[in-house]
Amino acid sequence: MSSTYYPPPEEVAFPEHKLKVEDMEPILRCGVPEMQIMKERPWKPKVVTLRGGQQMVIRSLREDEFDQLLEAIKPYMFIAKDFYDIVGVRTYGEVLAQKIHRIKDAYTLVGIIDGQLAGLANARMFNEKTTYSLHTMSFMRGVDAGPTLYYAKAEYAFDYLGADMWEACFESYNGFRVIGLQWAHKSKPYPEFQTELGGARVFYIDRDLWENFIKKKYAHYQGSYEVPQELLKKSEHFTVRPPIV
Repeated sequence: MSSTYYPPPEEVAFPEHKLKVEDMEPILRCGVPEMQIMKERPWKPKVVTLRGGQQMVIRSLREDEFDQLLEAIKPYMFIAKDFYDIVGVRTYGEVLAQKIHRIKDAYTLVGIIDGQLAGLANARMFNEKTTYSLHTMSFMRGVDAGPTLYYAKAEYAFDYLGADMWEACFESYNGFRVIGLQWAHKSKPYPEFQTELGGARVFYIDRDLWENFIKKKYAHYQGSYEVPQELLKKSEHFTVRPPIV
C-alpha cells in the first residue's frame, strides 16, 4: 500500500465522515466468530489428583468469570520477585483481551481445588495447525497445579483441535526449568525465529514429541473426564486467596 497522500480527485459533498462505534467494532474484533473446531470440540471438565492428594478440577473459564479472574491476577502485577510482575501484567492483558475480543481464538482453563482457584493456563490458536502458548499461573504453591494446567492446555491443542505445533516462550527461571527443560521443548534458531510475546526465543513441542514423550512421561497429569458430581458442583464457582510468594 502506498504511503503517498492523495487529495480527493473531485469535489465531495462531505469532507468528513463520522463513524458509529457499532460499525467499527466488527472490524476491530479478533476471532469472532471463533475457529469452528473450537465450537465443535469444547474443553470437557476433568479431574487430576495432584502430588499432595488434592483433586483439581480443570474447566474452561466462563464469560461471567472474566472480572473475577482479572482481580485474582492483579496483585501479581506489582510483585517484583521471580518474574511475577511481568507474567502478571502480560496474563492480565491476555485475559482482558479475551474478554473484550481483542485476541484471536484464545482459550483459558482454570484449575479449582475445593472451590479455590489453584491456577490458570491460556493459549490461542494461530491457525488450524499451530497454537501459541501464552501463560500459566499458579495461585497455590507446592501442589503441582502449574505443570498440570500446562499439560491440559497443550492437550486441548493437540488432542481436541488437531494442532501439530505448540510454540511457547519462558520468562521465569522456574517455568523454564520445570516445563521448558524437563519436558524437552525444542527451540528454533534465535533471532531468526521469535515468539509474538515480545520477540522472545521460540520453544516448541511438535506432535511427535507430544505423543511419544510428553504424554507417556507425564501421564499422571492426564487425570479423568469422569468427574464426580460433588467435585463438579464445587468447581462451578471459585474463591481467590491472597498472593503467597
